[in-house]
Amino acid sequence: MIAGVDEAGRGPLAGDVVAAAVILDPQRPIDGLRDSKKLSARRREELAQVIRERALAWSIASASVPEIDALNILQASLLAMHRAVRALQPQPGYVLVDGNRLPRWHYASQPVVHGDDRVPAIAAASILAKVHRDGELVALDTRYPGYGFASHKGYPTAAHLQALRTLGVTPIHRRSFAPVKKILAVS
Repeated sequence: MIAGVDEAGRGPLAGDVVAAAVILDPQRPIDGLRDSKKLSARRREELAQVIRERALAWSIASASVPEIDALNILQASLLAMHRAVRALQPQPGYVLVDGNRLPRWHYASQPVVHGDDRVPAIAAASILAKVHRDGELVALDTRYPGYGFASHKGYPTAAHLQALRTLGVTPIHRRSFAPVKKILAVS
């Protein structure tokens, strides 16, 4: 059984980095799987539901903002991927990981550059991770009003940077990221 793994949320200034792992069922193919960034939010939601229903196994895991700040975003992303694969039941025999790096683990695996557009299981993981992370940021928008998390999902848009300057840094902001670090230095 082959698992596909991908993450969402490496670039944002706020929120956890989320990874998903998916083992697709060859007897129940899913049409339309591709890189989550190339799908509309509505289509991602629809496909996420189908993936959760038809996959042999799927899991979602994350690395927290404190972990991102302590480890760096690459290592935190690999940690989230490791947690997602470890949570799969049944466990995979082989793992395909989007990108050019692998977590340190015992799984037989290989990285696949642009795998989220080339390997259906990685595309499915990309969709689950993005849908989950976007949902988390929508929830955080009500907890931290004024930052616009529901619209920009934590990415460094002009509106987000202005909110940071005006409202300050929240506990969900990544302090190790340059724009946040810069604002903390002047406050």
